[in-house]
Formats: sequence, structure tokens, C-alpha cells
Amino acid sequence: MHRASELSNDERMEITGAQHAAAYSQQELQDFMVRYQAADPDAARALIRNLSPALFRFLSSQVSTRNEAEDLLQEAWLRIHKARHTYRPGEPVLPWLYAIARHVRVDGYRRRQRIAQREVAAEVLPERRTSEPAGSQLPDFEVLMSYLPDNQREVVTLLKVEGLSLEEVARVTASTVGSVKQKAHRAYKRLREVLTQEQAAGNTASGESA
Repeated sequence: MHRASELSNDERMEITGAQHAAAYSQQELQDFMVRYQAADPDAARALIRNLSPALFRFLSSQVSTRNEAEDLLQEAWLRIHKARHTYRPGEPVLPWLYAIARHVRVDGYRRRQRIAQREVAAEVLPERRTSEPAGSQLPDFEVLMSYLPDNQREVVTLLKVEGLSLEEVARVTASTVGSVKQKAHRAYKRLREVLTQEQAAGNTASGESA
């Protein structure tokens, strides 16, 4: 058995190789977590296979390269492994898991910020993407998200991409349901404005080229 503070080589390979998640119910995830706490390696591998794709999407929403997101995913699973004893059987697994991943993402951001300040004294946040795929009149999801502040982007990702409920997002972000609703409302309003502007610009360009 590997030490409590380490992941086995097989588990590390599962993390980096997970591409498609099996559809497990909340009850099955809870059962896997209880078995994981009891050092069942099959349960650990099942959780990693099932949840790594969603965690990767969540962690990659605020980094610029796949390698950075993969590093954060490795760190997230290491922290989950170390903190697995804090999971309370019977509680939903996903809010507990995303709360840990959120701390990893925040720590990663702060680490990149310190490096940027030391080395180049430049802006820490990546510049908003302005280019779009050829022939596209509307921006893709990544570009749309770049128009939102970090806290709104996080809420939209958890709600619309990961499918968490308002209550679960509130738990993950350590806020109230009302606060989550407010951030989501402001985010949707901003995204509607962006889409309206993009559609108008596309129509203008089409009219000029006609």
C-alpha cells in the first residue's frame, strides 16, 4: 500500500489518461468515496476515471495551456487524496470535491501571479482573446467566458458546464445561494450583451461585403 500522502503510479496514469467519464449516480459516487477512504484502489481508480474530465474542464477555465491544467489536475487529486478522510459519508461528493479543486486553482493563480511579478512585472491575467475562427460570426465558449470577471466565470462554469445546482455551487464557492444567483444573473446579462454586439458586427460586415 502506498503512503497516505501519495498517489500510486497507476492512479497518476489514470489522471493523465482519463478522457471520458462513466455515468455514476450520486449514490455510487458516495459509495466509491467511502471505499476510497478505506484504501480500496479500485474505488480510487473509478473516481479518477469518472471525475477527472469534469475537474480538468473546471481547472482549465482560467489557465492558458493544457499542460498547466494537467499540472493543476494532478495537484487537485493529490490534495483530494490527502483530504479524503474529511469527506463525510452520505454527503454529496461533487461539492466537496470542487471546493478542493477551487483552492488548487486559486493557489495556482497566485503562484503564477508571483512568478509574473518577479520575472516580467506584467499583467497577471491573460489578455482577452479577440481573434475568432475564420468564418465564425459568434465567439466560442472560451472567448465568451473571457468577457466575464473571475467570480462570474466560475459560477457559470459550475452551473452550465459541470451541471451543479445553485446550492452545490454555493457550497463550492463558500457563498450564499442568493450571491450565486446574483453573479449568474449578471454574467448572463453580460453574455447577452456580448452576443448582441457580435451579431450586429457580423451583420454589418456581411452588408458591407455584399
